[in-house]
Amino acid sequence: MKHSLDFAGDLPLKAPCPVCETRSLVPFQTIKDIPYYRCETCEATVMDSSCWLDERREREIYNLHDNHPEDEGYRRFLSKMTSPLLERLEAGARGLDFGCGPGPALAGMLREAGMDMALYDPFFHPETSVLEHQYDFVSCTEVVEHLHRPADTFRRLDRLLKPGGWLGVMTCFQTDDQRFANWHYRRDPTHVVFYREFTMAWLARRYGWRLEVPAKDVALFQKIQ
Repeated sequence: MKHSLDFAGDLPLKAPCPVCETRSLVPFQTIKDIPYYRCETCEATVMDSSCWLDERREREIYNLHDNHPEDEGYRRFLSKMTSPLLERLEAGARGLDFGCGPGPALAGMLREAGMDMALYDPFFHPETSVLEHQYDFVSCTEVVEHLHRPADTFRRLDRLLKPGGWLGVMTCFQTDDQRFANWHYRRDPTHVVFYREFTMAWLARRYGWRLEVPAKDVALFQKIQ
C-alpha cells in the first residue's frame, strides 16, 4: 500500500497533523493495512489519507444512515448535546446546525425549544450563504470525525460564532488505545480523525474558547473574545 504519510524509521517526514497543523505525527497502529498516526501535540489519532474514501463512496454510506427526526432513541442520543446547550442559551437564539445531514433532527429539536435555526451540510444542505453570517451558537454533532481538513473547519466555526457564542461538538472521544482496533467508531470507514478530551482542551486554548464537558463525548466551547 502506498502511504500518503511516509516515515523514515520512527521519524515522520513533513506531514502536519490535520487538527493542530503541527508536524508531530508519529506511527500509532496499523489495522488491516490501514495506518493510523498519533499527534504528540494535540493527541488526535489520524487515519492515513491514502485510505480515505472518495466523495461518491462517502455519500453512499451517509445515505445508509437511518437517523429519523421522529425516532425517540435518536432524540435521546441527541439530547446529550441539546440539553446542556439549551441551558446556556437565551430564548430565541440564532443557531446553525453545521453538518446537519439529510434529516436534521438536532435542528428540529432546537427549533421545538424556540431557537432560530439555519442548516448547512456539504452533501445534503449545501447552501453556503448561511456561512456568511454569525450565530449565537453552532451545533456540530457527529461531524468532526469525518473531516479531512479539521483545522480549516474549526477556523470557520470560530468565525461563525459571535463573541460569547457557543459551539457544541459531539463525537466519541477516543480513550482506550488497546481497544482502538475493535472500536466500533474506528470501524466506520468515513471516520478519519479521532479526538480525545485532551484534543478538545487543545482546541479551546488554540481558539481562545472556554471548554466545558457536560456529558460523555460532548464538548461545549464558549467564544470569549
